[in-house]
Amino acid sequence: MTSAKVCIMIAIIIYLGGMLYIGYMCSRKNESTDDFYLGGRKLGPLVTAMSAEASDMSSWLLMGLPGVAYLTGISNAGWTAIGLAIGTYVNFLIVAKRLRRYSHVANNSITLPQFFKNRFHDESRILLLISAIIIVIFFIPYTASGFAACGKLFSSLFGVSYMTAMIISAVVIVGYTMMGGFLAASTTDFIQSIIMSIALIIVLIFGVNVAGGLDVVIDNAKALPGYLSMVQSYDVASGTASPYRLLTILSTLAWGLGYFGMPHILLRFMAIEDEEKLTLSRRIAIIWVVISMAVAVFIGVIGYSMSKAGAIDVLEGSNSETIIVRIADLLSRHGVIFALLAGIILAGILASTMSTADSQLLAASSAVSSDMLNRNGKSGIIAARITLMLIAVFAVILARNPNSSVFQIVSFAWAGFGAAFGPVVLFSLFWRRTNKYGALAGMLFGGVMIFVWKYLVRPLGGIWDIYELLPAFIVACVAIVAFSLATPAPDQSVLDEFDRAASGK
Repeated sequence: MTSAKVCIMIAIIIYLGGMLYIGYMCSRKNESTDDFYLGGRKLGPLVTAMSAEASDMSSWLLMGLPGVAYLTGISNAGWTAIGLAIGTYVNFLIVAKRLRRYSHVANNSITLPQFFKNRFHDESRILLLISAIIIVIFFIPYTASGFAACGKLFSSLFGVSYMTAMIISAVVIVGYTMMGGFLAASTTDFIQSIIMSIALIIVLIFGVNVAGGLDVVIDNAKALPGYLSMVQSYDVASGTASPYRLLTILSTLAWGLGYFGMPHILLRFMAIEDEEKLTLSRRIAIIWVVISMAVAVFIGVIGYSMSKAGAIDVLEGSNSETIIVRIADLLSRHGVIFALLAGIILAGILASTMSTADSQLLAASSAVSSDMLNRNGKSGIIAARITLMLIAVFAVILARNPNSSVFQIVSFAWAGFGAAFGPVVLFSLFWRRTNKYGALAGMLFGGVMIFVWKYLVRPLGGIWDIYELLPAFIVACVAIVAFSLATPAPDQSVLDEFDRAASGK
């Protein structure tokens, strides 16, 4: 093993060891399921903002997004980033404070399924069970995408087998999450967001320098038809520009709708110590999101110029998602200091993956142990840890294909949560007339429509080739309104709770 690889490995081992240590320290503060699942509602505004965004971005930020920009230019990646930035801002602006308050009013709910059950006084537990099942269905492939990213990282860098690398990464993530629960996940996510930021800055500066300067990067990109256009995209196969239609733009912007239904992000809102501090959290979050996504997209553009200059190989297909890994490997060849910086970059990719996977594992395990099995107290924590391990095993099995696309897996799971939960969250917080029948219909119609549109409608092409989240979200909203109006109005006790949450009294 070269000295550069040794330096990289040292940096990564220190990082992974630090995450496990945080998990151990946080484990000593878990006295109840409220602590394990929600950190005792004691998160500060900075940790709330940064952990929410770190758990949101996943390996998609440092692998998927630059990879798409590298292959096709800025339109697809750019409109997706704009949609996510808008979604982040609106989610913090209208959902965060109301959800924090309402989850407390609704019998101190500590998970999203519990909130649905308590919000609608659903004694049958149907809402709770269905939402818990949806969480497990979509979080397993979402978590698998994170494990796949780790496997790609280590196998391409150190030459170890993809499966071995993926399993080692999964063990570390499961380890600190099992020990420390939500507090460990949030604390490590905050630290990981900082590491991700440092990684983006290093790659940006080094990449521009190696490519020949900013002017060269721009000129090379301009030479490709549609590469720098927001209304066209570059077609790799034909070498020509293809139009990026208005309908495609709208469906890409629809990524922002997903935020309203992401359990691992919404839990951060529920966990903040004071709802008034969410204003500061919103400002921090939107600044970080806009800057980090803009840099990630530009890194994809820089990567093309680096390939053109011969600094890195020309990347095709899902291999384009390893662009930052290739840049880090190139950086490591310039001496010990640069090798350590490369280690930080690679730790940043790990951070982007782990910060999401830990939150997803925690949300999925709580859905099973707390919501399905109804376990609380110490036995609930034990059940959650066992469930967490089992879900991780399923995710590893699902991610065994090294050629799977991180971007595509995340896209599907994101749509699933956005359509199944997003409309229900919004209507439960802002429409007084919503009842449990409407909420259940919204979940089922939204979740099912994701599969129907993706596998039956979208393959038809043409005007039907739009991101499945948009039509599924609309269908879910219609279902909520129709079924709520067609069935009895909520009981007075439900309406009184709604009024109390709305007024903040």
